Amino acid sequence: MAEDYEFVTVWRFDAPLARVWEEIKNSETWSDWWKGVLRVEKLRDGDASGVGAVHRSTWRSALPYKLIFDSETVRVEEPHVIEVRAFGELDGQGIWTLTAEDENVTRVRYDWRVRTTKRWMNLLAPVAKPFFRWNHDTIMNWGGRGLARKLGCQLLENR
Repeated sequence: MAEDYEFVTVWRFDAPLARVWEEIKNSETWSDWWKGVLRVEKLRDGDASGVGAVHRSTWRSALPYKLIFDSETVRVEEPHVIEVRAFGELDGQGIWTLTAEDENVTRVRYDWRVRTTKRWMNLLAPVAKPFFRWNHDTIMNWGGRGLARKLGCQLLENR
């Protein structure tokens, strides 16, 4: 039986919205700055805004396993929202929401609602679910710190 997970991550940067948006929307370059992202490859182009694009991501976790899943972009409201549908070793939905708190502070919220499809993960979930949550949080913390380095700014919040 698949296990459901819901995660919310919030990052705040002392960087303008446009700069943060560019890095988030260009998932094919995430491996340049996000520890844990081994590769993101485009499988299918989308329309001019990116809707319909499909990417395959390979993630290395803090725990000794990798996850590979595809993401189809289903909504883009530039420069504020990117929504994807994930499928493969994870199945679900991710929504990036970017908000300018002022001209030089950007808040990023990521809502990730997924279910695991790997048999071993589902078998271990009754015991390992807290470790999977910790692992997700660790990877997202790596992302916040990596994006701040890439942008040359301060990470004001990372939770």
